[in-house]
Amino acid sequence: MTESYVKKLAAVLLDAITDKDPLVQEQVCGALCALGEAAPAEALGACEEYLRQHEKLAHPYRTMILRAMEVVVSSHIGELDKAKARAVTLLASSEMTRAKELVCDWQRAASDVLVAVGKRFVGTVMEELLSKFQPGALPHCSVVQTLANLAASNVFGMVPFLTSILSTMLPMLGMAKHDAMRVAFCCALQHFSESILEYLADLDQAPDPTVRKDTFATDMLSAYDILFTHWLQSREAKLRLAVLEALGPMSHLLPGEKLEEQLPKLLPGVLALYKKHAETVHVSKSLGQILEAAVSVGSRTLEPQLDSLLAALHAQICVPVESSSPLVVSNQKEVLRCFTVLARCAPDRLLAFLLPKLDASNERTRVGTLQVVRHVINSAASQMEVKKPFILSSMRLPLLDTNTKVKRAVVQVISAMAHHGYLEQPGGEAMVEYIVQQCALPPEMEKLGPDSEDLTADSVRAISISTLYLVSTTVDRMSDVLWPYLLAFLTPMRFTGALTPLCRSLVHLAQKRQEVGAEAFLIQSDSNVTLPSPYAITARLLTVSSQPYMGDGRGAASLRLLNALHRSIHPLLGQRWATTIPPLLEHLDEFTEETLSQKEWEEKLLAFLRDTLAVVSDNTWICQLSLEMCKQLPCYNGLPQEKNFLYKCVGTALGAASSKDVVRKQLRELLETAGHQEEAEREGLACCFGICAISHLDDVLAQLGDFMRSDVFRKSTGIFNIFKERSENELEKLKGTVILCYGHVAALAPRELVLPKVESDLLPNMFRYFSTKVLGIKVETKDPALKLCLVQSMCMASQAICSNAQAGSFHFSRKPELVAQMMEFIKAESPDSLRSPLRKKAMLACTYLVSLEPALEEQVRADLVRHCLHSVLSVLPDPEGERDHQESLYLDTMHALEDLLTSLLRRDMTPQGLQIMVEHLSPWIKSPRGHERVRALGLSACLLRHFLDHLRVGALVPFHNLGLLIGLFSPRCADLWPATRQEAVSCVYALLYLQLVYEGFARDYRDDVVERLLTLKDGLMDPDPDVLFQTCHSIGQIIAKRLPPEQLISLLLTMFEGLGDPDKNYPRAAAVMVHCLLKERGNVLLEKVPELVTVLRSKLRDTREEDILQAAQHSVYLLASQHCAAVVASLLGSPLPFDSHTCTLWRALAVEPGLTTQVLGLLLDKMSRDVPFKETRAFLLSSSPGREATLLPLAATCALYEVMSAPASGPAVLGLYPQLFAALLLRVSCTVGVVLPRTLQAKERRSAAVAPAPRTLEPCSSAVEALQAMLLRGGSEDVVQCMELEGGWQLLRTSAGHEEGVARLASAMAKFAGPRLPLVMAALVCTQGSIYEIQRVTSTGFLAELLNSNVVNDLMLLESLLDNLAARQKDPCASVRRLVLRGLANIASGSPDKVQAHGPQLLTAVLGGLDDRDDPHSLVALEAMVGLARLLDLMEPQDLHPVLPHVAIRIRPFFDSEKMELRSASIRLFGHLNKACHGGGCEDVFLEQVVGGLVPLLLHLRDPQAAVSSACRFALCMSGPNLKCEELAAALQKHLREGRGLHFGEFLNCACKLLMHHLPDLLGRLVSTSLFYFKSSWEDVRAAAPMLTGFLVLHAEAEHRPQVDLEPLTAALQLLLKDPAPLVRVKAAETLGRLGKFA
Repeated sequence: MTESYVKKLAAVLLDAITDKDPLVQEQVCGALCALGEAAPAEALGACEEYLRQHEKLAHPYRTMILRAMEVVVSSHIGELDKAKARAVTLLASSEMTRAKELVCDWQRAASDVLVAVGKRFVGTVMEELLSKFQPGALPHCSVVQTLANLAASNVFGMVPFLTSILSTMLPMLGMAKHDAMRVAFCCALQHFSESILEYLADLDQAPDPTVRKDTFATDMLSAYDILFTHWLQSREAKLRLAVLEALGPMSHLLPGEKLEEQLPKLLPGVLALYKKHAETVHVSKSLGQILEAAVSVGSRTLEPQLDSLLAALHAQICVPVESSSPLVVSNQKEVLRCFTVLARCAPDRLLAFLLPKLDASNERTRVGTLQVVRHVINSAASQMEVKKPFILSSMRLPLLDTNTKVKRAVVQVISAMAHHGYLEQPGGEAMVEYIVQQCALPPEMEKLGPDSEDLTADSVRAISISTLYLVSTTVDRMSDVLWPYLLAFLTPMRFTGALTPLCRSLVHLAQKRQEVGAEAFLIQSDSNVTLPSPYAITARLLTVSSQPYMGDGRGAASLRLLNALHRSIHPLLGQRWATTIPPLLEHLDEFTEETLSQKEWEEKLLAFLRDTLAVVSDNTWICQLSLEMCKQLPCYNGLPQEKNFLYKCVGTALGAASSKDVVRKQLRELLETAGHQEEAEREGLACCFGICAISHLDDVLAQLGDFMRSDVFRKSTGIFNIFKERSENELEKLKGTVILCYGHVAALAPRELVLPKVESDLLPNMFRYFSTKVLGIKVETKDPALKLCLVQSMCMASQAICSNAQAGSFHFSRKPELVAQMMEFIKAESPDSLRSPLRKKAMLACTYLVSLEPALEEQVRADLVRHCLHSVLSVLPDPEGERDHQESLYLDTMHALEDLLTSLLRRDMTPQGLQIMVEHLSPWIKSPRGHERVRALGLSACLLRHFLDHLRVGALVPFHNLGLLIGLFSPRCADLWPATRQEAVSCVYALLYLQLVYEGFARDYRDDVVERLLTLKDGLMDPDPDVLFQTCHSIGQIIAKRLPPEQLISLLLTMFEGLGDPDKNYPRAAAVMVHCLLKERGNVLLEKVPELVTVLRSKLRDTREEDILQAAQHSVYLLASQHCAAVVASLLGSPLPFDSHTCTLWRALAVEPGLTTQVLGLLLDKMSRDVPFKETRAFLLSSSPGREATLLPLAATCALYEVMSAPASGPAVLGLYPQLFAALLLRVSCTVGVVLPRTLQAKERRSAAVAPAPRTLEPCSSAVEALQAMLLRGGSEDVVQCMELEGGWQLLRTSAGHEEGVARLASAMAKFAGPRLPLVMAALVCTQGSIYEIQRVTSTGFLAELLNSNVVNDLMLLESLLDNLAARQKDPCASVRRLVLRGLANIASGSPDKVQAHGPQLLTAVLGGLDDRDDPHSLVALEAMVGLARLLDLMEPQDLHPVLPHVAIRIRPFFDSEKMELRSASIRLFGHLNKACHGGGCEDVFLEQVVGGLVPLLLHLRDPQAAVSSACRFALCMSGPNLKCEELAAALQKHLREGRGLHFGEFLNCACKLLMHHLPDLLGRLVSTSLFYFKSSWEDVRAAAPMLTGFLVLHAEAEHRPQVDLEPLTAALQLLLKDPAPLVRVKAAETLGRLGKFA
């Protein structure tokens, strides 16, 4: 019985092996393997029998079966008896040799079976193979291949056979004519040789330790003769490679003398193959094995072959390595292996060949040679030891090569040399210098051409830096080589790029020297002329630290090296630098290159230098340092920032020097040698003089005076003055330098010493060389650079005078002259563009000069302000491309102008003085160009703030020009430029506080009304004009509240004058503010009101602004107060849709609450009394009627919206809240799907073609908008917002979403408008008997959703709501009945504590819904299931337990419903039923239902709908405890908890395992139930069913086999093997394999 069943299963599977889907074929193969796990002999027998019976089965399917057999044999080789092994061997042998031609997959699979059997039954396999391996006849190719593979897999078993095999094989070699056969023989010889060598290597473990290599020598020699002499010459590349692969290991088995004899022929023969094969890795590998064999026998004939060997191998190593070609990389490794062999046996010959190659200019030759040199240095270190000098000397030319690849190879060679002691030899310093040179490469030098190898990730510079650091830190023997030699590279400029790695390596080396001892660490620079002095090191490292982030962070590296070298710099610096350098390093860590302030960083470095000089306090040392700094200055030509800083360092050092002779000498040399043509150098030299003047003012001035009197400034007028123009230009630059020096001296020298010298020394010398006299006429220079130098120096000198404590008593007689000169400079600048800082510096100079005595004349002041304003405000904005470049300069210039104007204002702090300044700015404030307005307003705001901050009021005086100023600034709050608006508000803000100060309030007093101006600034930035002008209105209100009455007229007149302003927003803002002022303060302008209103109307009529309609709105309001009904009727007669004027008039009726209430009542009556729509047929043949809205209710709805959209309608809406809500909600419901009357449709189309209306006239949308407006005005903004966020309003408009929209509206009302619900509910209950079905549905849906909230319980509405809904259970409309059930279920979430009290009533209603027969779509039943699931947890157990089985039986058919909603709801309810049984004593009663639902729930986990799958998770988790198996329940919870990803196969395996362990009696029932789902319409479920069966079978014990009827199961699975879905067929095959367990 058992054997026949396994055969039957195997037969079923074998019949399916021909499936067209590869995945199914693979699974069938796997199933056969699974059968083999259960009964290997039977499975193998079935496969054997099948193959013998189906002779015509195509070879791909035979291959699959053989693969399965190979797996079974490999896994159970120990369980097979000899008879079965022999049968399998015979079959595999037959399959392997059935086809004479090569069928690779088939024959390989059969061969693999033989190899698997041969691992244990090698004798049986060999007997069969040898029977087909007879002398005198060529065997099948696969026989030979199998022998080869068997030799590789079972070395100890096969080697004893090899003697006889080889004796039989050798005669066959000559008989093989086909290349495929020859390849097989070569492969066999290769594996035989490798097996013999492995056997001999492990001879102590071998079964026959007497085996010797010479046993096989003769046979291998015979085979070698054929392979090398004949087959290697074949034209077939595959055969040649096979011969090569065989010759390698065979060479080790040849007799030594024969190998020696053959080498002269063998090696050239192998080398010749390099030219015949593109993939040369096999040639190189074989060559390496032959060379190793030759060396092992001490070959003497190898030497004559060396030249050709080296040449061929060198050619291979010079092939460029492609990173994407692993074969080329492998070939190079094999070639290097060959070089290693040669290096160990013939080092002299190798180097004699290699080293001359380094002189070649060819890139590939040099790179390849360097690669070999590096390799032999590492792999043949002992042989290369005595060759070190030769190898070092041969590197001379490669060191000069500029090719990037060569450089990288050289660096790698030097790295290898460092590790093996080469760099300690003479000539090693050149290697170190080369590494440093590569570290100094600029990054842009490493970019390669398009055809070059990409070295970005492994650039020369990067590997050089890495090599230098590694050699410095990890190779101990290199310490004495690198120290102190690396110090010599610090100061030469060509090594600047290498400073960071140099410093890091030196720091490490210095620390190691310190550990050795102080004497070893000290630098004896005097005894070593190549090393830089401590002064040179200090100057160099300090200078490069000024640009700390360049060169990979050279600032921090340089400072760390300084700290490490402190003992060598000066003995006193160690302790001091230990506390001053770390803060500098921390500062660099806190910032980046973008965020670091360069000025602040240089100040810190200069402070560090000053501190260092103070600690040293040795004049000789300081002078020597300053001298070294001066020497290094020319090195930084082309590096302006570093040179500028070095000048500052020179000045600092000279300032600390006490030797005046040294100071004077070096200052003189600096003036003579400086590059005066460069602006940065002029500035640096001037800074140097200024810093030095702090300590040596007289000496500095004396040197400047001597220099000015020297021959340098004397121009030759002779005939030889050939280069006159150039000389004049250079002289101008020289003058600029001197003038700048005087400026910096004035700025930095001690204030008490500078003031007496300003007019006597500094200024005369500055102007002496700025202008000259020709024939008594003053001629000024035209050089802009010289002008800038003078202005800058004047600015510094003026600032120095002002900052002096004695400035107040200082009478500056040359002040008018200097101011006039500055004005000339400013006027000469282009008014359209800003290209230099000259005008900025000139204005700064004027700012300082203005504050000095004597005061400027009035006209001079006016001219100065006018010229400065014109020079700055008229500058055109920069184009986009140049904006970043110029923005900083312009901002600085504006700040300078602000400072100048405030400085002038301080001289006259009166309203009149302020008025004068504003008058200067007024033309710019009114400019048609926006950029000029915004700048002028910004200046005005600055002046007003300054005036307010510095105002001192001695008595209460009027601010007589307040109205004029506010009238000028306030309308600018709506300027087209947003920045102008902000500045205008700031001006008004300051003016109102000025008025308060003049009224007697303290300057720090804060007025709440005025402070509101600041909060309005955001509104001015809003792009919405309504927001903008509403903000202007608010600003007008603030002005009205704080403006004195006497200023009102002037303010209004000023605003009216501005109505013609070119800025289009200005008139609108002025009108808004005039209107606000009239409304707020019109009582003081009684006589002027008619005139002002008339002017305002005439100005605003054409703009269609709100202010224009004020009069009309007021008129309508008066009329409606007396004749409300008539006005409403008249407006309702207006054509639909209402135009904007009509809408405005409707909104005017909402001004006063009493009137608004009347209007709303009338409109409600008009909307509700008439029929909402009339039935009509859109087309004559249409079967379903359409609905057209009636006109009067539609017009009333639109009017309601307009009235309630007015904010003032709020109180009236509150009074009619319930009536309005109920009426509008029902209006929405009965307009869903309703269209406009045809007359209006045509009108809508015509108006849309002319101009789009402000609102579309769509019946339902109009009702929804009216409802929204009503809620907003009724204080229910949260309801509107909530509905908007949830999309509720859109749902209300559509037929499909109307119910959901009503529910969301009810939910929002319950949440945000609870107190209004009693009256709203009462209004809606009255409509429950409506003749319109849609209105009943809407009202029922709203009331049902209210029960979802606890608010109905709080308001004691629960009972009445339940009674009302219960009365609707028999409504003829199924939707109403469904909504009633939903409402009853909503008690579970709204009032859960009331469920038990009403339990029987609720349960009866829900069970009635389950049995509703009048609903063909089962939607009522669906609602009942969903509702019951919500109620179950809250009901009394005694009410619930009796009906649980009935409910379970009733919902069971829905598990497999075609509707996803029914499946999901029924399964989830089933879960809740299970949950209700937990601990309630009804588990036994309900167990039957749980077991019955287990299979559907498991399978529907693979339901295509996620909601169903999720419901199954829940139901299974709830079912677990009722199965009375804690372990199973825990597993269900673990795998199926919500949010956890489910691996279905893993879970099903675990669940079935536990089921069969704890509930094995269920096996038959579960399997039979799963059979039902074999025909499921869902592919995934259909695939899961056999999967479930398979896992159940897998984990069932053998004694439970009788529960399963295998015949129908096997038949069903066999049928599934023909399913159209491949996945189903795969699972069916998998399960069939598992059924073998029951065999």
